[in-house]
Amino acid sequence: MTEVLKFKDFTSDDVFLKSSPLTSEEKGMIMKSYEESGTFLRLDDIVPYDNNPRLNEDAVDGVAKSIRNYGFQQTIVVDKDYTIIVGHTRRLACIKLGLAIVPVAIARCLSPEQVKAYRLDDNKTAELSNWDFAKLKDEIDDLSNIDYDLDSLAFGKAELERILGEDDEEDDVGDEKDEEPDGIEMPEPSFVVMVECLDEADQERTFNALKQEGYKCRLSTL
Repeated sequence: MTEVLKFKDFTSDDVFLKSSPLTSEEKGMIMKSYEESGTFLRLDDIVPYDNNPRLNEDAVDGVAKSIRNYGFQQTIVVDKDYTIIVGHTRRLACIKLGLAIVPVAIARCLSPEQVKAYRLDDNKTAELSNWDFAKLKDEIDDLSNIDYDLDSLAFGKAELERILGEDDEEDDVGDEKDEEPDGIEMPEPSFVVMVECLDEADQERTFNALKQEGYKCRLSTL
């Protein structure tokens, strides 16, 4: 029988498997975050949803890195039968980190229909937001100025260099404009965004959605 646990019911020795790659400092951070959670389950008692439509594997390392750095700040959400509603990637990250007990939220108030809808909505809404790159650059600059380890962020090295180098690129463009010869009409700039899709069907959906928004699009397979 599955046992729902409280923080007082276990110790750190119960939480971390002997094979866990976590350092003592990382384990301490995770245990501090556990103090703020109310409900826990053993990871073996949490059931992945067998028809989960999201492909999570590429995000596992990033989520594991986040748990290492900040502890467990987002719980896995399960239904009354302890099947995952939200948190499949987090479960895989926990396996990678050698965690045996994890914080959960048990959504007993949701009907089966609401569980199914919430599972889809939570994944979809994450796709709807965009970055304000000027503010993003300011935030990363602030971290850099206090010597925070930027490599610990989920951004890749090339992505960080691109974000932090945007001002330089704008200055270069400005210099080039200043050097344009008199009497020569320069072509209007073209701004391009490349979207990497999961498969051909996803490519078609994305293409049609962007066309409906009024963007000029063309398909390409790399």
